[in-house]
Amino acid sequence: MRTRTNERIRVREIRVIDDAGEQLGIMSPHQALAIAREQGLDLVEISPTATPPVCRIMDYGRYHYQEQKRSREARKNQKAIELKEIKFRPKVDEHDYNFKKRHIERIVGEGDKVKATIFFRGREMAHPDIGRRILERLVEDLEGIAIAETRPSKQGNQMHIILSAVAGSKKRQGG
Repeated sequence: MRTRTNERIRVREIRVIDDAGEQLGIMSPHQALAIAREQGLDLVEISPTATPPVCRIMDYGRYHYQEQKRSREARKNQKAIELKEIKFRPKVDEHDYNFKKRHIERIVGEGDKVKATIFFRGREMAHPDIGRRILERLVEDLEGIAIAETRPSKQGNQMHIILSAVAGSKKRQGG
């Protein structure tokens, strides 16, 4: 929602704050706009949900620039959580299983989510219980590090589960 300014403020009365932060009281938008124009500033609606709405006399260009700067800074500090996929086969060897398990630990430790997928081919599709056991073992081995967000589900020739970091666990800094 855009911030309403000057003539776009269409209510009967508003609470006005001047550019120094002093309250000027409740008045009509026309009176407040006249005061703002006298000072060469704009009338900006700060809190539209209050009764009466709160408006401030300020330089809208500067205010808008500061808001954009704040939102850019907030976006810069965000970390988008990625979903990374690790693939297994029903006949996975012990060494391969341990290698991929350590890889999942590292990914989850960095704060990302992991989709552990088991691919079935040919006659392997007749034994989804083998894949389910591998995924359940994975969840059991990663207890305390990661939790399963979903239960093992089979879709077509693959079965998958989504793992994420345990709430409250420390995320490693850097790489």
